[in-house]
Amino acid sequence: MTEPTEAQRQLFKRVAERLQQHDFKGWFYGDSVGFEGLIAAGDLLGLSTWQDFSQGFFRAWSTRREPWQLDDNTAPGHVMCEIVKRTGDAVLLKAVIELAEHLYSRRRVRDVAITFEDTLRALRQPYGGPALDAAQQAQMGDPGAGTWLDCMHFDPPFYAHLAKIGGGAEWSQRAVDEILAYRELLFDAELGLYNHFWLEKTQRSYIRGWGRGQGWGLLGLIDVAEHADKGANRYDEVVRNAQDLAAAMLKWQLPDGNWWAMVHEPESGPESSTAAFMAGAFYRGIRLGLLPAETFRAAADKAYDAILANLDADGNLQGVSAAVYAALTQEHYWHVPRGYIVPWGQGPVLTAALARQQVDL
Repeated sequence: MTEPTEAQRQLFKRVAERLQQHDFKGWFYGDSVGFEGLIAAGDLLGLSTWQDFSQGFFRAWSTRREPWQLDDNTAPGHVMCEIVKRTGDAVLLKAVIELAEHLYSRRRVRDVAITFEDTLRALRQPYGGPALDAAQQAQMGDPGAGTWLDCMHFDPPFYAHLAKIGGGAEWSQRAVDEILAYRELLFDAELGLYNHFWLEKTQRSYIRGWGRGQGWGLLGLIDVAEHADKGANRYDEVVRNAQDLAAAMLKWQLPDGNWWAMVHEPESGPESSTAAFMAGAFYRGIRLGLLPAETFRAAADKAYDAILANLDADGNLQGVSAAVYAALTQEHYWHVPRGYIVPWGQGPVLTAALARQQVDL
């Protein structure tokens, strides 16, 4: 087992303390990996503080969960299931079953739930410079419904984990079917990566190579591979898709262990949350036997070293971009402001640190 040094333990404690200070709303993008990071910090450091905080937050949400909200798909269902498994919290179990039933009842296209019926909830005018052309501006007037890559980390892992804690065996197959269906909508065969979003009106996907987005996708695939019934129809495809995405990301890693914000575009500049996502995913993949250590261990260690280099003394991961939202032009992603202390930066640091500790068990 790879134990962190005492100095690193204290640093990770500061990372978790900083993360706990985040103004969680219940719910928004980043909450899933943020709360997973808090639980990981407790496991890493042998403290109950953050599990207790998380369970209390989840129980408070459960008392006011209805009426359902538009961003409930970002709820940390997977980690709420973990809390149920650890504590036997029957109230929370009832709440997560109802949440899953609500999420699964949304309109679906090719087995994937529509993220937004009106994608103007996420689409925006580009950050930092290039204007949309006339056709794109016209499309912004009424872009219609769509599906987002980030959601690979939300619903399918939640469904797979729910099946394991008594929510019903059918959730395992639903998890497999949905995580695989994202590939049909979003996969870019040339890069071996997933595009950021798909719009129903145009029947096409948009924006290639977003680094953190590949982290959402790879962790989602690994979560489903870990928790779904291995006898589920097409389960082996989940494993292959995780292996393929990890191998594609390996090719774009920079010498210092980081990735460009858009991994194939140096013009987009480095963005540090991607290394945190990938270190955790690579270590977990190795531990679960999904990724060969001889291929991925050195890359995981490089990404982990990049995490440490990107952390300041107060436990803040520097160089993390703000909420990206989405745009119809690639250049938008080059200009998303960086320097934000947010769950999608702090959380993956902690999950990566725990995964590194566990990888040699």
